[in-house]
Amino acid sequence: MKLEELRKIKEQAKRELDRKQKGKGGKRVVVGMGTCGIGVGAREVMEAILDEISTRGIADIEVTQTGCAGYCAHEPMVTVIDESGSVAYGKVTPEDAREIVKKHLLRGTVLGHLVFEPI
Repeated sequence: MKLEELRKIKEQAKRELDRKQKGKGGKRVVVGMGTCGIGVGAREVMEAILDEISTRGIADIEVTQTGCAGYCAHEPMVTVIDESGSVAYGKVTPEDAREIVKKHLLRGTVLGHLVFEPI
């Protein structure tokens, strides 16, 4: 493979990465899906988040999952990451998850009663 071909591949990959990042709007939701989280309802929380985002036709929020963060007593946990930083929510129910989408993700309002702060 010639150097020029490698440069073209690199530029194409960079354009694709830039396009994906612009499409995400900088907002991410991470749901704790370790065994402890799943055992207390993390799947239902994830489903509620995805359903609320889909119902509202939102396309610029990335939803991912992670393993256990080590705070099992506070599961299900949801972390919202946006341009202002990150906020971790603990003991999230599916109803809370919908509220997180409506208020935090769409309006920028942190739900203080759900915020998890490690001691």
